[in-house]
Amino acid sequence: MSAVNAEYFAKLQKALKRAGLAEPVLVVDRQRLDANIRQLKTMLPADMGFRIVAKSLPCGPLLAHIATRAATDRLMSFNAAMALQMLDLMPKADQLMGKPLPVAAVGGLFDTLPARKRAAAARQIQFLVDTPQRVMEMRKLARRQKLPLRINLEIDVGLHRGGMEPGAALGKVLDALVTTSDLKLTGLMGYEPHLSKIPKLEGWRNRARKGAAAVYMAARAQLAARYTPADIANMTFNMAGSPTFGLYTSTTHANEISAGSALVKPGDFDLPILKAFQPAAFIATPALKVSRGIRLPALEYANNLPGKPKSGTTIFIHGGYWMAHPVFPGRLKNSTLFGRSSNQEMLVGPARTNLAVDDFVFLRPTQSEAVFLQFPKIAVFDGRRIADIWSPLPVSA
Repeated sequence: MSAVNAEYFAKLQKALKRAGLAEPVLVVDRQRLDANIRQLKTMLPADMGFRIVAKSLPCGPLLAHIATRAATDRLMSFNAAMALQMLDLMPKADQLMGKPLPVAAVGGLFDTLPARKRAAAARQIQFLVDTPQRVMEMRKLARRQKLPLRINLEIDVGLHRGGMEPGAALGKVLDALVTTSDLKLTGLMGYEPHLSKIPKLEGWRNRARKGAAAVYMAARAQLAARYTPADIANMTFNMAGSPTFGLYTSTTHANEISAGSALVKPGDFDLPILKAFQPAAFIATPALKVSRGIRLPALEYANNLPGKPKSGTTIFIHGGYWMAHPVFPGRLKNSTLFGRSSNQEMLVGPARTNLAVDDFVFLRPTQSEAVFLQFPKIAVFDGRRIADIWSPLPVSA
């Protein structure tokens, strides 16, 4: 661990203790977060919209902070419960659903709302639709609700997880949408996280990128043949996520990108395209027990056991088994012999590990969307002190 990181975690350690925190807590570094927001904005063309992925940053004050800093009123939600949460948090924001929902779930969303709020929800949410069948189901729902519903069509640009492809079926869907007042087409969405992970061998990645662009533009051409330029100017053409938004240097294909995880950069997002971004979220958890040497159950009787650890430091932390890796003190790791625990996880480190009982151990999450929801307190670090305590959103699937 570098001296710079040691100094950083020493400051964070003092800030947490001064704040009276003594249980596992998720920490968001506000200075790093703001730097990441600025970095994202500098990478986007001036006319490119930015949509915040709510599932990746499931904390109301965090989303509100990002929306203000990034000057955006666009959100991406992923289930009915989250959409309702966002309607309360940012009632004027435009929401695009990040995945198609069963129509029963969409109906349940409207049934949950009082009558006066249903029309507002219909105006604020773009429901993602991926098949002709779902289009017809959404049309029936719109008629039952007596509300025009906004839908965005998912286009399969190469991920092959779902969505429509350009061609006759898409053409029939577009023809049906042009002639109905029950549904309003709001645009297209093409998700392509695979583009940053495909090997570069023999131009494979480049061909995949060109292929995704070609498929998306073909779908746009079919749409353009049926809608007026004025209609199209107000539509949402969404692509990208944290691993790929940096690929878009113009609005030729998409007029907005989505991102969330990049702003706190968990470990799974250590990608070349995000090199300029800083990790901005950590788990801090107290060391409940620290002992010199490594003692494991029953192995004290097996002195000659191959691979038996003979020296080091044993640390039992408060909690554990998170989707995260220890980052400070340095060279800590999970014990493969002792196993994992969500109660008091055992970590082992070098003999000279400088850690006392009740000091914090810091871990870096590998992802944000699930990990954030596991902590009732999110401590906001401003570089000097814990400036605020935020709460995560209620858990939703």
